[in-house]
Amino acid sequence: MPRLSVFYGMADSAYHGAALDGLDGRKPQISARQADGSPHVAPVWVDLDGDEIVFMTSADTIKGRAIVRDGRVSLCWDDERPPFSFVTVAGTVTVSTDPVDLLAWATRIGGRYMGAEQAETYGRRNGVAPEMVVRVHPTRIVAKADIAD
Repeated sequence: MPRLSVFYGMADSAYHGAALDGLDGRKPQISARQADGSPHVAPVWVDLDGDEIVFMTSADTIKGRAIVRDGRVSLCWDDERPPFSFVTVAGTVTVSTDPVDLLAWATRIGGRYMGAEQAETYGRRNGVAPEMVVRVHPTRIVAKADIAD
């Protein structure tokens, strides 16, 4: 799938990859469209798998139902430290409820945010139904660094 990347104020086009690789445990906000067309926004824990952004959510939540129904999301990372930066990613999603996939990603993502010593605990807790692994396939990336400069 072709990816359209748009960069504003970037020194080079590798900024978005560096920003996503170096998230330092920041949680993006995800937006998905509800059945009535209104937006739903919530924080998520994420990790990268190549060019894909991976997170987990329950199929029973507003977010989970919206993702399954519509198949599109947007994410936004915001660096609140001056001179301020952001990255937004819009894309299509695929979901998996495979138990092996659930446990592996719940452990990996849990370790990313809670530390390696708690990764297995979070993996066992979160790697079960009705959770699902969500993979975002980016179709558009917008990033701006050093907004206040």
